[in-house]
This record gives sequence, structure tokens and C-alpha cells, in this order.
Amino acid sequence: MLDEINRIKQQAVLLHDAAALETALDTMAAAITETLANRNPLVLCVINGGIIATGKLLPRLDFPLTLDSIHASRYRNQTSGSSDIHWLFKPTTPLQERTVLLVDDILDEGHTLKAIIDWCEEQGAKTVYSAVLLDKDLQQEKPVQADFVGLQVANHYLFGYGMDYKGYLRNAAGIYACKDT
Repeated sequence: MLDEINRIKQQAVLLHDAAALETALDTMAAAITETLANRNPLVLCVINGGIIATGKLLPRLDFPLTLDSIHASRYRNQTSGSSDIHWLFKPTTPLQERTVLLVDDILDEGHTLKAIIDWCEEQGAKTVYSAVLLDKDLQQEKPVQADFVGLQVANHYLFGYGMDYKGYLRNAAGIYACKDT
């Protein structure tokens, strides 16, 4: 497995370096602050992909908020998603009458984010916003659009800054496209 991971990493194409991602996070934080600074939001990190985006975004949000996490996945360390959502855990913070900000790594097909938004609304959230570091251009309509987007990306299989390749490479310091995708 490690040989495959090393080969994928060596052959990958860097799409966005860390500097570009940090600038995108600054821009996202400014927009989020403008919208949510006086709303006492509950920030929900969508695990695992959203860990880096959330961790880098939080210090840029200089207003009162609370943090929790949620883990729903279609991929489960695979390179393609199944049709069903696998719920690994849900937040312990009550969502009733809260403004919720979901933070995730990428808006791909949108099925997982839509399911999480629907669940938050079912729990009584007053308003649900979503922030994604990347929005993938699939040339098709998605069931949901993100409220805050860092960067647009072409339709490639990506890794880095929280996104994985078969559970690996989330820690890559940039956004990389796998070769021949």
C-alpha cells in the first residue's frame, strides 16, 4: 500500500500551493465574519476532510462561536463514494435554534453535504450555512451549493489539506490532482 501512496504522491500535479490556500481561507473568513459575527454560530467540522480547513479557519474568526464535529461519509477511504451515507458520529451540542456553520474540505457531488444540512435542519437548527475550501466543477447541477467557497477546482481526484487518497495524503501541504484523473 505504501508503494502505491508514494507513487500517487510523486506523480500528482500541484494545483494550489499552501500560499494560495491560506489566501482563500483569509477571504472565506472575511465573508463568514461579515455574515455570522453577531449570530453566535455553532461551527461543525465535517470529519475527517474538514479538519484542516476548520483548524485553519477558526483562528481567523474573531467572534464568539462554539465548535463541535460531525462525521458522515460516502467514501470510507475509497476513491469513489457509495450511494448511502454512513454516519459515524453526530455532534453532542444541541442544534435547536442555533445558527450552524458546516466546514468541509470539498463540495464534490454534494450528496453528503446535503444529507448533513438536512439532518441539522431536522434537529431544529435555525439556519445552516456551509463553508468548503474547494468547490469541484462537475459541469452538472448539485443538490446543494456552499455559502462560502475558498477556491473552484476542475474535476480531478484530489488530495491534500484534508482530502485523502485511500485514507492517506490528507497532510499534503497543497491541493494535488492525481495523475490521469
